[in-house]
Amino acid sequence: MAETSAPDPSELDAASELDAVSELDTAGDREFDVVVYGATGFVGALTAEYLANHAPQGTSIALAGRSRSKLESTRRGLPSRAADWPLLVADADDEAALTDIASRTQVVITTVGPYAKFGRTLAHVCAAQGTDYVDLTGEVLFARLSADQNHDLAHSTGARIVHSCGFDSVPSDIGVHALYSKVHEDGAGDLTDTTLVVTSMSGGVSGGTIDSLRGQIDEITKDRAAAKMAASPYSLSPDRSIEPDLGRQSDTPIVKGADIHPDLKGWKAPFVMSSYNTRVVRRTNALLGYPYGKNFRYSEVMSVGSSPASPVIAGAVLAGLGAFVAGMAFKPTRFLLDKILPKPGDGPSEKTRQKGHFTIDVYTTTSTGDRYVSRVKAKGDPGYAATAMMLGESALALALDRDALPSVGGGVLTPASGIGDALIHRLRGAGMEISARKV
Repeated sequence: MAETSAPDPSELDAASELDAVSELDTAGDREFDVVVYGATGFVGALTAEYLANHAPQGTSIALAGRSRSKLESTRRGLPSRAADWPLLVADADDEAALTDIASRTQVVITTVGPYAKFGRTLAHVCAAQGTDYVDLTGEVLFARLSADQNHDLAHSTGARIVHSCGFDSVPSDIGVHALYSKVHEDGAGDLTDTTLVVTSMSGGVSGGTIDSLRGQIDEITKDRAAAKMAASPYSLSPDRSIEPDLGRQSDTPIVKGADIHPDLKGWKAPFVMSSYNTRVVRRTNALLGYPYGKNFRYSEVMSVGSSPASPVIAGAVLAGLGAFVAGMAFKPTRFLLDKILPKPGDGPSEKTRQKGHFTIDVYTTTSTGDRYVSRVKAKGDPGYAATAMMLGESALALALDRDALPSVGGGVLTPASGIGDALIHRLRGAGMEISARKV
């Protein structure tokens, strides 16, 4: 089913929105380069701090949220450069106030989730106002809804609505993009079997991620159509009817390392974020016209060591993931889990955030039989310090590097299809390793 712009009746009328677009200022004439919406939250404040420390001089930035007093408190805690940043007040469901914010800036960053609950209006008004937008969502049902409601509208206004610009799903999407670029440069054919391996990772669990998971589980347990949509490997594709039939593509594979690459030892366990990241990467391939190839098969796993016990550990990880999801779906066990899981807005100490890290390797075999690997590696807690960097640099690339952006134009896009090499350049400048080579 192809994407269409079909907002709910409660949302802005698409025709009147398009009429209004012609009266908007061009992006270069707008008051702000970037607005951080949700700046009073844990990740929002980290993103604002990152921008205060790393945005180029002359970048115009504002902070937004629903409480002026909390925004003032957040601003006081930022580096002195942010002392004069304007404060903009808007609730997540205040369409008029959010439209005003979107009309005044080139790019909106939002960290306000769960996005299915708090993100729909902001994404829609940005699409209507021709305003670029980035978020941190890992919610497949929200991303699907946003694509259906906003893609055509954003394409007509030129807005780049780029979901998933944090650890969900920049390393995956950019890692595969860098891999493809190297294969294409070498003339080595298309990507075929491609597997992301989380080689090492250290960091905390985000309360916001847990809250988003709660919402997704609630929706798929009460709505059979939503459950079927979430389970489809092409649930985020722009037109699922033309996707290739490549057979079963499991979100929870247990894989022998040597089957990925002859030098990999041990067995690999399912990666908890695979069920979302894989769909983002497949959407990228479709949006760009299938440059990775029509036989591109993609999965994500994580290392559990190379000892003889690795297959047992991998099986235990799979069982644990299943038990966790089942526990979240069953009210009595959810009540107990909620007592111990991190709450939205909670986060680790600065010391813990700085000690975090991740290394991700993406392996492929090409249609010519050659093997390649890309690496995405960064310091900082993946869900906090590294995510603030990825989100901030995504917004800066959209605001400041417009001539270097992919030529797809507007729409509901992905990090690789909407920002692409401009994001890779910025992330490398921020200290992230992004490389690819033949092996």
